[in-house]
Amino acid sequence: MSGRLIGAFILIALLAMLEIYTYSGLRSIAGSHRLGKYLMYLFYGQTILVFLAFLNLMNGMQTGQMVRSASMNIWLGIILTSVISKLVFSMVMFLQDGGRMVGGIYNYASAKLGNNDMDSYMPGRRQFINQAALALAGIPLISMFYGMAVGKYKYTVKRVQLAFKDLPKAFDGFKIVQISDIHSGSFDDIGAVRKGIELANAQDADLLLFTGDLVNSEKDEINPYVDVFKALTSKAGKYAVLGNHDYYGYYSVEESKKPAYWNDFMSKFETMGFTMLNNTHTYIEKDGERICLAGVENWGAGRHFPKHGDLKKALTGVGKEDFTILMSHDPSHWDHHVLPDDKHVHLTLSGHTHGMQFGIDMPGFKWSPVKYRYPRWMGLYEEAGQYLYVNRGFGFLAFPGRVGMWPEITVLELKSLS
Repeated sequence: MSGRLIGAFILIALLAMLEIYTYSGLRSIAGSHRLGKYLMYLFYGQTILVFLAFLNLMNGMQTGQMVRSASMNIWLGIILTSVISKLVFSMVMFLQDGGRMVGGIYNYASAKLGNNDMDSYMPGRRQFINQAALALAGIPLISMFYGMAVGKYKYTVKRVQLAFKDLPKAFDGFKIVQISDIHSGSFDDIGAVRKGIELANAQDADLLLFTGDLVNSEKDEINPYVDVFKALTSKAGKYAVLGNHDYYGYYSVEESKKPAYWNDFMSKFETMGFTMLNNTHTYIEKDGERICLAGVENWGAGRHFPKHGDLKKALTGVGKEDFTILMSHDPSHWDHHVLPDDKHVHLTLSGHTHGMQFGIDMPGFKWSPVKYRYPRWMGLYEEAGQYLYVNRGFGFLAFPGRVGMWPEITVLELKSLS
């Protein structure tokens, strides 16, 4: 029996235990509540829905469509929402039941010693705690459904102003609009996507940069949205690099078909008006002065991520005095290659993390579980006079929603201190 199959059986067993324990807790609430039977009807209904979602996901895994379509994402979203809500509910109930068990042991010991005479040693569940558990479970339930219904298209503009002593004066006030992680295969509302593009265009970009992951895995996922993204505008052009997901379809085709696949994929970027900077650079000129714009293919830390990015190649011919902006999809590339390089890259633009599509973004406080995987996970970072900005993504992947980490359009304004 393969390790993957054993893991699947363990996961199913854990989910079954969670379902049974949740049922037990809800029964203790329903028995004393006038609307208890409706609560149980809701539980039975969602159990059936989750079972159907699980079957569809299993079928998706067999056909290779696990995260390649909007419908698969919706089924996954139903499962995740149910599991997380039940985990919250069960954790509160488990703490209560742990206390009940301790109390039961104490009562049993007291009875044996002759200090008590009781028929039942185990204290009953307290309705206040039961109801608190239900209320707490409602927080992720409501939040995640909101994230799926509204949050995934709640486009937000983030404005960042960066000042440099060596920025050419002609570029003082120069506006760069960055988008990242489109993941077109996950979209299910072309009208909502079009509104996001209109919001990006409203920023009046001098330069528009896309930092990778156009698709989930197949090049043709972008086809329904080519005209939508073709409408993006910029005074000095539109440039793009590749993200890790942009390679996955290429890896899956036969060797003889790879060149044709890749040429067709690159042609889609061209049709949308993007110039690809795959391990190369160009210059943006204005009023007789210029800045360097470089781009690398994906390079990600960890053995599962493509490592086609070649910073040395991208910066070959770039002078040390050139003001340089780099597009690199994965922020881990900044620590591993950009900072140690002998050429000074003033600003690196990345994406990839999505802010895990779940977290808190408040003035003075930012948190997401993804920070424990990527130390540079969202927003602006500075080290040794070099800046990294991590965009949290325009689209979404797997979970078909966003909670607190809304899709982002970044506006970076360059200022000259000279």
